[in-house]
Amino acid sequence: MDIEKQKSKTRKLGKWFKRKKKRADPFHLSEDSVEDENDDYLDNVLLRSREMDPTISINELRIFVGTWNVAGRSPVGSLAVDLDEWLNLKDAADMYVLGFQEIVPLKTLNVIGAEDPTEATNWNMLIGKTLNNKYGCPWLTPMLNIISSDNYHYAGSPNWKKRSSVGGRIGTPTRERSRNQSEKLNGNSKYKLMASKKMVGVYVSVWMKRELLRKFCVSNVKVCSVACGIMGYLGNKGAVSVSMSIEGTSFCFIAAHLASGEKKGDEIRRNHQVSEIFRRTSFPQAAKTDNSSPPLNILGHDQIFWFGDLNYRLCLEDSFARQLIKKQDWKALQEFDQLRREQKDARVFQGWQEGDIDFAPTYKYSSSNHNRYSGGLPSKAGEKQRTPAWCDRILWYGRGIKQISYFRSESKFSDHRPVSGLFSTQVKMLSLPVQELLHCTPFFPP
Repeated sequence: MDIEKQKSKTRKLGKWFKRKKKRADPFHLSEDSVEDENDDYLDNVLLRSREMDPTISINELRIFVGTWNVAGRSPVGSLAVDLDEWLNLKDAADMYVLGFQEIVPLKTLNVIGAEDPTEATNWNMLIGKTLNNKYGCPWLTPMLNIISSDNYHYAGSPNWKKRSSVGGRIGTPTRERSRNQSEKLNGNSKYKLMASKKMVGVYVSVWMKRELLRKFCVSNVKVCSVACGIMGYLGNKGAVSVSMSIEGTSFCFIAAHLASGEKKGDEIRRNHQVSEIFRRTSFPQAAKTDNSSPPLNILGHDQIFWFGDLNYRLCLEDSFARQLIKKQDWKALQEFDQLRREQKDARVFQGWQEGDIDFAPTYKYSSSNHNRYSGGLPSKAGEKQRTPAWCDRILWYGRGIKQISYFRSESKFSDHRPVSGLFSTQVKMLSLPVQELLHCTPFFPP
């Protein structure tokens, strides 16, 4: 009976938070506005929380977001040097969120066949080795099984006990068993793999500093994939996403690969795929929660990052584009950027932000000479004619996000250059009474 009462309180708290956090803007989907008869109870909980700590506690979290189209190539050991430069470990972040496109060749068998986790695992191993190599344990990389189900859900470790104290406040969770299991698996690794998801060639991998997993309450880690390629439903194009909560702030990370092509009208296909990803991405509630609660969508999160090979091109003749690139006149070149134009005309990503692009276009580099763009004059035999473009982008939406840097790396591994953004984000800390109602505990491996 007590368990049922606790579940009821938790469900009511979730609905109450949604109403309190409702944002009055055209991009936030409507939410249930029905009054709850127990709002007074929940208001009192928060009032008691404020009385114990009248200030709103905000912590900074530095998040590195990266995107890279690797042109169907498998990772090799020598690529660790390129990864080290891309991840900028001299200025290490708290979290690394990496999106990849074409981690497998987009051949028919790969597109319509069963998912093979091999390449995703190989990339995770190399990323983990690179992140942790400087801390003395390159081969004890923290690994979780590759998440293959869109219904994956993690809501915190159940193996904890409350320590009673004055006022009924929660003490330190008992987690020795989880810690021991974790240490056996992970040694003294610096970063831990939180979630990963693959759909054909699109792939996302999320890593977090282990020390922060003891400091913050990390919960509700979920994944989703949306295929919108051939016939609108095959996975050669689309997005894979991760949803998670860190303390009282919800995050959504979307790694996408949109339709290619530089013909007039191709941008319409890309815009349509963006709208489909918005419409079809959802993160189901945990099986044991209130079934009446709708799935969480992209815009239902506090802070959102959308990154990938978005494939928007330059609306400019090839020779003129190359002249501006030679002059390194990025400001003039941005005037012809298709994505910026589509945003300005309110056809896609309304209200989203992107940092100032102060680097050369990232696509398409020659396969025979990785220091120059493909095509141009004089034309090379067997080489595709492509106008260089900023295909690889990172956008964000939400409050409490500040971009520190936006840059490209110079790896010659594929015909795309990797792109990265470093962000400072604000995380609202949960008060102890709210943690108690949510059964929120630090994240440890199952």
